[in-house]
Amino acid sequence: MTNQFSLEGKVALVTGAVYGIGFAIAKAFHAAGARIVYCANTDEALEMGAANYKEAGIDAKGYFCDVTDEPGVKAMIADIEKNMGGVDILVNNAGIIKRIPMHEMAAEEFRKVVDIDLVAPFICAKAVIPGMIKKGHGKIINICSMMSELGRETVSAYAAAKGGLKMLTRNICSEYGEHNIQCNGIGPGYIATPQTAPLREIQPDGSRHPFDQFIIAKTPAGRWGTPEDLMGPAVFLASDASNFVNGHVLYVDGGILAYIGKQPQ
Repeated sequence: MTNQFSLEGKVALVTGAVYGIGFAIAKAFHAAGARIVYCANTDEALEMGAANYKEAGIDAKGYFCDVTDEPGVKAMIADIEKNMGGVDILVNNAGIIKRIPMHEMAAEEFRKVVDIDLVAPFICAKAVIPGMIKKGHGKIINICSMMSELGRETVSAYAAAKGGLKMLTRNICSEYGEHNIQCNGIGPGYIATPQTAPLREIQPDGSRHPFDQFIIAKTPAGRWGTPEDLMGPAVFLASDASNFVNGHVLYVDGGILAYIGKQPQ
């Protein structure tokens, strides 16, 4: 049974995997036997990634690549194919969020979020699919969000992009399932990462941030998630154990989407 979860001999490309969720997923893939490739769009991030993987004892291959640049992504995928035999597993993890009230948000800012969080996964998936068709198998995992299902103030661009990513996931499944390509999503709940650190800062009076209190109250698990909470679900969706799971978004949220919340006292 455990062989179904093995990634031995597979090549996994995880975008935005310098730290946080992407790095945790890459570590899980490595532990399951995969060879790891990551990319970053600055020299500083690429160096940070190299240091993090070295410290973790992982021989990962890093590429300088802006995932919104289609020619650059094509060149990266071609190099991986030439030197490593192609991509078996793609995780579209790179993303940004801008917390700005919609009526104050410039269209340029909205487009930037959509470009990175939605157009880039399209570009990366488009680049790896021909090789996966040739191999006769492939796994694409899109990092969606609870905002693929819900709205919230100040995240109009992010919610629009993540809602679109959910539908892109379903469409890739619909279009390429016959080629033994499975495309699924992971929808993290509120995860304790550097990106969410401002929402967990202790206030000057020693109290928890109001949003931190809100999330704890809304989560049946009673805590924020950790990047490690996503490791098992990611390995499942990348492995043969999920060969008949396609077009699905697995929400790893501690139960938030199932919970209406506590009644006010």
